[in-house]
Amino acid sequence: MSMLAGATLLASTLLGAGPARAAEVPGEFGTDWHDPVTAAPPVGGPVGKSCQVTLAEAQFKDFTPYKGTYTPPKGCGDRWSKVVLRLDGKVKGRQFDRLGYLHVGGVEILRTSTPEPSPDGIAWSVEKDVTRYSDTFRSSQDVEMLIGNVVDDTYTGVLDVKVTLTFYRGKPAAAPADKVLTLGDGNTLTTPRNSERILAEVYATGSGGGCEEFWYLAVPDKAPYSCQADGGPYREVQIRVDGQLAGIAAPFPHVWTGGWSNPFLWYVVPAPRAFDVKPIEYDLTPFAGLLNDGRPHKVDVSVVGVPEGQSGWSAPVDVLVWQDAGRAHVPGKLTVDRAGELANSSTYTAGSPERVDTEAGHRLTVSGYVDTSHGRVATTVSRTLANTSTHRWTDGENVDGLDAKWTDDESVTVDGRGPARTTLTHRTYTMNGSTTIGDDARLRTVLTLGDRAAVVETRGGRRTGWSQLDDTVTGDATYTTGVPRDQRHAVGTTSERYRLYGSAGCYDHSLTTVQGVLTEDRDGC
Repeated sequence: MSMLAGATLLASTLLGAGPARAAEVPGEFGTDWHDPVTAAPPVGGPVGKSCQVTLAEAQFKDFTPYKGTYTPPKGCGDRWSKVVLRLDGKVKGRQFDRLGYLHVGGVEILRTSTPEPSPDGIAWSVEKDVTRYSDTFRSSQDVEMLIGNVVDDTYTGVLDVKVTLTFYRGKPAAAPADKVLTLGDGNTLTTPRNSERILAEVYATGSGGGCEEFWYLAVPDKAPYSCQADGGPYREVQIRVDGQLAGIAAPFPHVWTGGWSNPFLWYVVPAPRAFDVKPIEYDLTPFAGLLNDGRPHKVDVSVVGVPEGQSGWSAPVDVLVWQDAGRAHVPGKLTVDRAGELANSSTYTAGSPERVDTEAGHRLTVSGYVDTSHGRVATTVSRTLANTSTHRWTDGENVDGLDAKWTDDESVTVDGRGPARTTLTHRTYTMNGSTTIGDDARLRTVLTLGDRAAVVETRGGRRTGWSQLDDTVTGDATYTTGVPRDQRHAVGTTSERYRLYGSAGCYDHSLTTVQGVLTEDRDGC
């Protein structure tokens, strides 16, 4: 890492900063660094009339939630082409990464984590398209927000946060849900009797500082490692309707800003999805005929692989419903609910290094129909999950490395009036890295994370749209352990390249930071 000392800014066009400027990169991290940035595309909004509402404004010092009231905006009607949430935060001093949520009318519209601050202070922002929750925003609602925090003589960072919604008047590109529901007492769901499409969102996160925050590193009980689980590292988020398996998904391997024992990796560029946790989506439309009987039905979410009695996962559920305006009751039937046997093998090999190899996967197909005012519509959802990983570590875990890959393939076919429409989604998550502590107490983390997705849409067998996403973050950071903050002599480089291209266009953005200085900010399209 010494080659980074004294390096200068190579080339950069900073957002809003005008022409590229040379900037000295210090030989190591100091007491301040660039505010957190991400290469993900800005959300923005269309040109035209807009209205803004403040949802929450609070300083989080403990685990007391902010509570307020939301009132719909005046002057922009109750139909919007887009609704954009923006969180602006600032913090200084010393603080861990913290996980937070924002609820409007009980609906979770944001799950987020926070950056770790510099002594001099940082500011950051998060933008999210929340148009799909428009039904919630059309009436006054209770607001609750919490970023649980601890402030004392050591951890001094108070999280100062403001959240706004900006409404853009006009017609949305795609019709948002007619109803946005949450689960009632006993995890029950009662849908309108004329529901013709039902989508569940689950904001699943392993967190809390325990082993489930790093679930992908868990090993079988007989292996000598600090985080153990009977089934090893395989995790799967399942949703059930009245006890029937209705959906499966691979959880995203989130890395928060203190992750992999090295906050110096994430001071400026966070890992993918760290500030905007995306929900897992399950198409429950095959169960619409069952759910449309007007009675409450039990909806349960569970995480396969978590040791019995161990906490660490949060999985709140929102349910989005599209209704048939032409019928008061839409009957239907679940015709297929076929799950393959869950395969999960973690093999421990003793030695130096110790080693655990994991291969796991699962398949599920559900199908059903509803008889709508425009005819019978059948929906078939098939999902195939796979996970492979190799985890190596030495005695005392002074060397700890993982090479892991998760795939989550989904096919949704809707067959009704006109040619059948199919959406194929291939998700791939990757994690490859190691943490090493040398005899000189220097801890080095080298890590590459990948968040990828390929989507193809067809109608009558002919392709109508496609997209490819590749969000890759790489980092290499080193510091001295067991000493005060000002004696860590930390150095580090982190880069992110976010590429999204397809039938709708191209976006390609790259960032690089060295010792907390942004040395590259480049657009490739």
